[in-house]
Amino acid sequence: MTSRATPHIATTSDIEIEPVYRATERLPEPDPGEYPYTRGIYPTMYRGRRWTMRQYAGFSSAEESNERYRLLLERGQTGLSVAFDLPTQLGHDSDEPIAQAEVGRVGVAISTLDDMRTLMNQIDQSQVTTSMTINAPAALLLLMYQIVAEENGIDAATLGGTIQNDILKEYAARGTYIFPPRPSMRLVTDTFAYCRDALPRWNVISISGYHIREAGSSAVQEIAFTLSNAIAYVEAALAAGLAVDDFAPRLSFFFNAQSNFFEEVSKFRAARRMWAKIMKERYGATNPKSLTMRFHTQTAGCSLTAQQPLNNVVRVAYQALSAVLGGTQSLHTNGFDEALGLPTEEAATLALRTQQIISEETGVADTADPLAGSYFVEALTDELERRAWQLMDEVEEHGGAVAAIEAGFVQQRIADSAYSWELDLLGGERVVVGVNKYQATEETGVPILRIDEVAVRQQIERVAAYRARQDRAAVDAALADVERAANGTDNLLVVMKAALLAGATLGEICGRLRGAWGEYRPTT
Repeated sequence: MTSRATPHIATTSDIEIEPVYRATERLPEPDPGEYPYTRGIYPTMYRGRRWTMRQYAGFSSAEESNERYRLLLERGQTGLSVAFDLPTQLGHDSDEPIAQAEVGRVGVAISTLDDMRTLMNQIDQSQVTTSMTINAPAALLLLMYQIVAEENGIDAATLGGTIQNDILKEYAARGTYIFPPRPSMRLVTDTFAYCRDALPRWNVISISGYHIREAGSSAVQEIAFTLSNAIAYVEAALAAGLAVDDFAPRLSFFFNAQSNFFEEVSKFRAARRMWAKIMKERYGATNPKSLTMRFHTQTAGCSLTAQQPLNNVVRVAYQALSAVLGGTQSLHTNGFDEALGLPTEEAATLALRTQQIISEETGVADTADPLAGSYFVEALTDELERRAWQLMDEVEEHGGAVAAIEAGFVQQRIADSAYSWELDLLGGERVVVGVNKYQATEETGVPILRIDEVAVRQQIERVAAYRARQDRAAVDAALADVERAANGTDNLLVVMKAALLAGATLGEICGRLRGAWGEYRPTT
């Protein structure tokens, strides 16, 4: 009997998949909770504590977003995750003419302390951890959150949560930057220093591979570019005079969970192992918490399809399962309708129930790293790591992450990967069910969330009224202090907090920073 040739099958990183994997003479990985943490950062993983179920949400006004947060908390969500609208992400107030067409469209509008007070209304900040997906003005949103907590009698030292604060991936993949890279890095390290003293439980950055992957990168590129960015932040903090074990325990990461199931599980394991080696061997970190990669995962928004949207329920479930089997610390599951609009209440609830079913019904959380020892998973983990180190060496040859981004190297590699993926999709080598195979002729309609235009208009009017009530002299004096600090060396968060307390808006403070540093305009 003659054997039939097997077709060429590869992962998204073009790692060829063998028909069969067999045992090799490799040493087994140390147990979970032991260096280099390939099998997880805690000895018993989810037997001791489940991952945080943190559903990303925010839209329209602070009032409507607050209602969604409270609904999700009532239905079993265990952490908040705030989505901000584009004007907020770009440092503009809702009432600025440039902002008004985008107010509340893809997240919640936060321009003033009053907005943050409304967003956190009836939510006990001492009892919930909050993640905020914000980058260029991240320090300002964190300060607003801190001020509101302190107004409610909460000690800031007890607050737990994360700001994304990862500006490098904005230049490479996402685009919500304001200032040039180097002053932006100063704002990041000022946040590290401020939180060390004022908010010791806060995760000062969430170094994001998620958006790199959403822009079209491969799994190898997601690991390599994320860790290269992380090295740049560590180097910047050390250059600012911080000791590695003073800030490294509060670094966190954010990854994408795509649909190539075993590659994703292996990706998480490889990234965790690589980070431990970087911190121990390159930086000499001695605190075990400096070596452990704690990360949030979100299922892949770019994998969701407008065609046959209920198929997305299945995609999200398998992607979430890969994150759990890969050892994530928190997880967001996308709504099935997000290729069409922001998730409806029904879609958001089903996304949360997906996590709860994985947690309570499947048994995958009963033991740490259930896929350890799989010939396939171990081989794939090793190969992803090998290729990621190679790509990181190329970034180093370009002078590190900041220089590589400024030169356009990172952006070009991601664009090449995205283009290759699209060609494979168009040519049928890659299948997306319902898009280029198994198409349906009938319409599959689902309800779509519509933004409340009245609420948006009221938000714009509230910000204008807030500005009209300002003590102009006090605000101008505080803003002048911000500009002086931006041109000097004082910690910016201290003076920005004073400006917020004086009544300045997010847009006014960012405007002074623009005046000092300019705005970034990409040249590649």
